[in-house]
Amino acid sequence: MTSRLNPYLSFDGDARQAMQFYEQVFGGTLSLNTFGEFSEPGSPEADKIMHGSLETPGGFTLMGADTPPGMQHTPGNTYSVCLNGDDEAELRGYWDKLSVGATVAVPLEKQMWGDVFGMCTDRFGVSWMVNISEPTG
Repeated sequence: MTSRLNPYLSFDGDARQAMQFYEQVFGGTLSLNTFGEFSEPGSPEADKIMHGSLETPGGFTLMGADTPPGMQHTPGNTYSVCLNGDDEAELRGYWDKLSVGATVAVPLEKQMWGDVFGMCTDRFGVSWMVNISEPTG
């Protein structure tokens, strides 16, 4: 298997809703495992997500989970998930869905470097960047 770099997002109890939202945005196959399935049956955290993985038709893998019991959820601004490419229709479609209920920092529009670019923080607090370049070739 080839090594891959996958974004892994941490949530404060709403990982299921967030991962289901990303499944609606990107399509693909969502796999969710709860704490109750493996180590915490009957606990208040039993239905929380221990590990989630979304494999998309476009080759993206997005992972996420609720913060484990006993750990504190400390969101930060040290990450963004960036979607790049030259398929304008596909990338605009992702933007249109991600930006619903989001805080848009940079509207999706032509930028000084020539690409179409936008940046938003979705309703789950995840920062997204979309960069649409001109097709090459």
